[in-house]
Amino acid sequence: MLVHRDEQLAHLHWAFRSCEKHGHGQVVLVTGAVGSGKTQVLETFGEWAANAGGQVLSAAGSRAEQGLHFGVLGQLLHSARVRPEEIRQVEELIREVALSVPAPDAGRDTAAELLTESLTADGLWAPLLRTAFDTFLALARRGPLVLTVDDLQHTDAASLHCLLYVTRRLRNARIMVVLSEATTLHPAHPLFHAELRSLPRFARVSLPLLTLDSFSRLLGSKAGVLDVRGDKAGAQDIREEARRILRVTGGNPLLTQALFHEQANRDTDSAPASGARAGGTFDRAVLDCLYRHEPAVRRVAQALAVLNRPASQDLLGQLLDVLPDSIVPAVRALQGAGLISAGQLRHPRILHAVRSDIPAEERRRLHQRAAEMLHENGAEASVVAEHLVASAWTDGAWVAPVLRDAAAHALSSERPDRAAACLRLGIRAETDEGRRNSLTAMLITARWQVNPLAVNGQVSRLVEAARTDESIPSTALAAVPYLLWQGRAEEAAEAISGCGADGHGPASDELRLNRLLLALSHPDHLRTVREDPGSWIRAAAAPHPASAQLQAVSVLGNALMPAGGVDTVAAAEQLLEQHHMDSGSLGLLTAPLLALLCAGRSDRVAVWGGRLLARPGLQHTPAWRGVVRAIHAEAALRLGDLDVAERGARSALEDLPAPAWGVAVGGPLGTLITCTTESGRLFEADRWLRRPVPAGAFRTPVGAHYLIARGRYRLAVGQHQAASADLHRCGELVRSWGIDVAGLFPWRLELARVQLGLGNRPHAAQLLQEQLQVSHGLDDRTRGRALRLLASTAGPDHRRKLLSKAVTVLQSCRDQHELARALSDTGQTLPRAGDPTPARLFVHRAGLPARTPARPQRTEGHSTPGTASTAGAPPDPAPDGFEALDPDSLLSEAERRVAVLAARGRTNRQISNELYITVSTVEQHLTRVYRKLDVKSRTDLPNRLLALAEPMA
Repeated sequence: MLVHRDEQLAHLHWAFRSCEKHGHGQVVLVTGAVGSGKTQVLETFGEWAANAGGQVLSAAGSRAEQGLHFGVLGQLLHSARVRPEEIRQVEELIREVALSVPAPDAGRDTAAELLTESLTADGLWAPLLRTAFDTFLALARRGPLVLTVDDLQHTDAASLHCLLYVTRRLRNARIMVVLSEATTLHPAHPLFHAELRSLPRFARVSLPLLTLDSFSRLLGSKAGVLDVRGDKAGAQDIREEARRILRVTGGNPLLTQALFHEQANRDTDSAPASGARAGGTFDRAVLDCLYRHEPAVRRVAQALAVLNRPASQDLLGQLLDVLPDSIVPAVRALQGAGLISAGQLRHPRILHAVRSDIPAEERRRLHQRAAEMLHENGAEASVVAEHLVASAWTDGAWVAPVLRDAAAHALSSERPDRAAACLRLGIRAETDEGRRNSLTAMLITARWQVNPLAVNGQVSRLVEAARTDESIPSTALAAVPYLLWQGRAEEAAEAISGCGADGHGPASDELRLNRLLLALSHPDHLRTVREDPGSWIRAAAAPHPASAQLQAVSVLGNALMPAGGVDTVAAAEQLLEQHHMDSGSLGLLTAPLLALLCAGRSDRVAVWGGRLLARPGLQHTPAWRGVVRAIHAEAALRLGDLDVAERGARSALEDLPAPAWGVAVGGPLGTLITCTTESGRLFEADRWLRRPVPAGAFRTPVGAHYLIARGRYRLAVGQHQAASADLHRCGELVRSWGIDVAGLFPWRLELARVQLGLGNRPHAAQLLQEQLQVSHGLDDRTRGRALRLLASTAGPDHRRKLLSKAVTVLQSCRDQHELARALSDTGQTLPRAGDPTPARLFVHRAGLPARTPARPQRTEGHSTPGTASTAGAPPDPAPDGFEALDPDSLLSEAERRVAVLAARGRTNRQISNELYITVSTVEQHLTRVYRKLDVKSRTDLPNRLLALAEPMA
């Protein structure tokens, strides 16, 4: 930590050499802020002086020993390496004089006042001063004598008087006096300093805080990057690290040393500048720094820690109940120590260390006082509420409105945790029952976003309050979404019916919104919105809706129940584009995200889901984060990316445990069951199936999704009857609800797979034909899957046409998993026609790996009824006549370039010149091309390369 102290040490070295060479005494005062390294400078200089032939006597002042007369003088004498009899006379005189010096009291706090009285008490002082000086002179005859006194501000008055006597007589003595003093609120010992400044050989040396260059040099010397390698990139990294350390410590050497000590002792897993575990070495160094200041400085630091924002001296004075002018010296002392910057504590670790040192009751009182002052000064509600919550203070008519405003701001800023803290206190402070219920509704919204399980009791109390008080029926509407999440559809319907008929204005929009939420989440109630669809259809298509929430849910309704004149995909994309950057809009955005999924646009769901998951505010809202992840995972599953889908669904269940999902738990569970089933990990799929699902889930579309996933698993393990029962039940539900969306609930397709597994191809073909004829929500993925399965029921000629169409459709929907299956089936069909090469090229043209994903069981017309595959089974062997592909059987980029030029009629020499390769290399490429494409000469190349036209273009 002696970096950036070269100049100060050089001055001390010069003073010592001058004293040694010319015999002229020197007095040097080293000053600096607390923690600036004064003690280390004195110790380093003392070691250097001792090695240079000097004698060093050391002492240090202490606040605890300021009333001990001659304490510092005694330390100096006892640090001398002399025989006891040489200093016995001085010690005896010290004991006699000490008895005559009056003890200091509150009315006399300077050395001058104390000594003025004692000097005239008797004649003992003169002999003591002369004897002490003579002792020092005798020591100086053996070599230059260095007297170092650390923390001069805490030195006792009697020792100061002796030091002054010595310093006045150093003109021709080889004695050097080095004193150090920390910055204090008020100048310590002003008369003593006045005397020092009048001495002819007095010098003052200041120790500034470390700078950016200081840290760069320090880090460079530690890493050896700048001095040894001169690496510019390494220098840049060191410069950036130096900036981070400077931001934390403010250049205070004491804090810097503590920070490096933490890193060296592995107290933290992060970089030194990023902080470490609370209560570590750095935190203790911060408190050491404060406790070495006066109590007034520590109190100002505590006030800044409580406020946690830039504060004026007037505000600090009001908070501490002192005159604002008295704050200025304390602020200056904290700035000098590097603890504050721009009017506040410079780093969260410093703030935490200071705040943790404040007694709990005192901290509560300061927060209460801060809330009152900030409110009186017109501060923002969120700022005032922070102190109200910290103090748990509820007195005052203004408290509840401030907490309500702060909670609304926190909710719009995606900080439901802060909103919940404000609302809990606001409910205690509010005296009006209606307003208290309103705050309870807001609290439910906030707490649900953090933990849906935490709101069950409050939702029930709010519904009960609405039943008993007819003047607040609209308050119960706030509980409807959470009742639906818990599967309490009847209570939600009762709350909605209690609000009367539709009208106009915001209240009417909220009523229509909740009515539509009830119908879409529990389609048994769809009849109520189907009877009058005009309102929500208009809301879905409105260019400037009064309620964005109503428009978002209406777009989702249109995806499940299409209406003329509304483009679901366009409307959903428009909503996402308009609001994806808005704070507090996550609840609004999940509806259009689901609408895109229902409309078969999984590719757009993947894009928008990724954007939403990247929002910073999502880390504070586990519930919405889990919902977005579940939707994003299902979209990835429909795009054939099983790894991304499984990770997303697992993360969704980590954000929210299964019980917290309520009736929506079938969403992520269904995705996970399908992923593990398709991956052949049936034991793991069975583990997910054992997770309990509420009975109410099967009254929701999510329950239908779960039934399809469970049916696919049961088919994979050979439980055909159980699989058929699940899929029939799903079909009955969606048809009874009137939301038989082909792409969302492809139950006929999955039921056809069951029939194929049982060998009943005619029934399977009938189901697949019906699936293809369902116009509502028939997306490319479902159409492509149905065509592929239908091909397995058709004759050879028709099979090839169906597979070709299936491949084309699946390429457009980007489901790589299903496309690989279609290509695999195509590969089985083409070799039977006598030529496997087009199949290989077709696989390559699709941009897929040569081997298709392994299937746990071949259920579509190839398995034996009642058999089941096991988790982790090996991939299906290649069918007869179709060689399993590997990357070496495909053309490399260099081989394709040579093949294309050869097909165009270029000679080997021309190809060599055009591609800048040797003729021998051209011949080697062509040899491999002929072998891979199974051709005999150049004339056959054009036809063989037609299948590669797309990637070559």
